[in-house]
Amino acid sequence: MSLDITIPSQDLLRLIDASLNADYTSVRQISNRIASHSASFAPEVSKKIKLAIRRNGVPLRASGYSENLPTDPKSRSALVEEQAWPVCPVFLNESLKKTFESFISSVKNYELLLKNGLTGRMNLLMSGPPGTGKTLVAGHIASALNMPLYVVRLDSLVSSLLGDTAKNIRSVFDFVPEKNGIIFLDEFDAIAKLRNDHHELGELKRVVNTLIQAIDSLDDRAIVIAATNHAELLDRAIWRRFPYRMDFEQPDIDLRAHLWDHFLFQDQGDATTTSALAKISSNLSGADIESISLSARRLSVISDTKLDLQDVAIDSIRSAHPDINILSGEQLNKKELCRTLHQQFRLNQVEILSIIKTSRQTLSTYLKE
Repeated sequence: MSLDITIPSQDLLRLIDASLNADYTSVRQISNRIASHSASFAPEVSKKIKLAIRRNGVPLRASGYSENLPTDPKSRSALVEEQAWPVCPVFLNESLKKTFESFISSVKNYELLLKNGLTGRMNLLMSGPPGTGKTLVAGHIASALNMPLYVVRLDSLVSSLLGDTAKNIRSVFDFVPEKNGIIFLDEFDAIAKLRNDHHELGELKRVVNTLIQAIDSLDDRAIVIAATNHAELLDRAIWRRFPYRMDFEQPDIDLRAHLWDHFLFQDQGDATTTSALAKISSNLSGADIESISLSARRLSVISDTKLDLQDVAIDSIRSAHPDINILSGEQLNKKELCRTLHQQFRLNQVEILSIIKTSRQTLSTYLKE
């Protein structure tokens, strides 16, 4: 059943104009506004619009269009690229969720904060291990603020001619705010290292000075998001430029259960099974859980069979605990697997039976032996 939605004439005209000019940023912003407006009375239409605007506009690029992005003067490689807003939801613990919501609220209420003398830099620094969701969070912030996310390409930014690196930094920090976009610096430690690092050349230290000056030159409304896996390498002066901080860790057991439920069971899993998988994946990141889950689902679809939770458990143990030797396939020792789940990971019999295909009586015999 189709459902009509009303689009203000001004938005319609702007949308047509932006489409004909291949202005992806404006298309996404206007479409996102229409989707938000229609969410209350046409949720399915709103969802489809949001899914559509996350595409990268490949047909337009194939026709020869390319945005006039800043480039490295020697290689002519683009220094930034616009990243589409993510489709995958973000899962955060309570502390990170609080900072995430506070940051978005501060940006949206900038005028109110300004009126009360409470404004400051709208910069966010994220640190933590790989695969914990830092890049995903940056995308969701851009989506929530209806702003384009420009990812800085460090392979182009850091020039073989060190003097050009500083020029490239200035080019990026001049370009992105003009587009009302968010600057996202991933692997931030590559250009923001401690200036007292005796292993670095003097020219590389001057790059840090240029970076600090570039951040300071921005209007307080401008947004810079940076992410690093090695926070200990960052210069102290850099830390002071980022009043909002999110320190990521590997997901705790409750968050792992939510991740398994979403990625493996598409939010339809039972608490017993997700709890069991959460217990055996203590060293896995969110990206690891997503990868194992999607691999299992793909195999299920291709073979037209149910999800093999036993294989999921074995893959998880191998990835999270490589010191534990678990055989699979024809060599699988089901008794050893059950005993490992019980002794090493403290799974009770109900949790083990939710994963392993065996009878309660057989399991009881395994564990008694």
